[in-house]
Amino acid sequence: MINAMKKVTALAATALTTETLLSCAASSAQVRPGPVVPHPWDKRVHCNATDPDGRHIVTRFGTSDFGWYHFTNRHNIHKCSTLAAANHGNAGRDNHHGRLEYDGVAFETGPRPRQVKFTVIVQYTRKTTDGLYDAGRGQKIGVINAFRRNQSNNKCPAWMHP
Repeated sequence: MINAMKKVTALAATALTTETLLSCAASSAQVRPGPVVPHPWDKRVHCNATDPDGRHIVTRFGTSDFGWYHFTNRHNIHKCSTLAAANHGNAGRDNHHGRLEYDGVAFETGPRPRQVKFTVIVQYTRKTTDGLYDAGRGQKIGVINAFRRNQSNNKCPAWMHP
């Protein structure tokens, strides 16, 4: 009987040791993270325009921080034609490091015509100034923001979108 108990104890100890070794091996062989994408963003182009200096200006979908996803939600601009109206004029401000600012005017016709002045900011370089986003070889970041100045939240009126 004592021999049987020793055999059971030895088998149990062997099973426990084997289980421990296997669980350690499994945990160390578990998910090995691949390269981390620090800031995924949507590089697809939503709008195109060309300014008088021949610069091809794109508007990418971007992120909630910049691009189409940013200013459509935050600043209420929902038409490519609104951006193109500003980009068809000369850049009003140029910091000579790729940041261009275009001023535009949107009109509402009808019995009570109205107009709104707005600004479109373009990053005309391959990468953002902080270096976190890259449009790819031969590409430009494009429109990073569009908004109405001097208004609450720099938001454009509802009539500027369909």
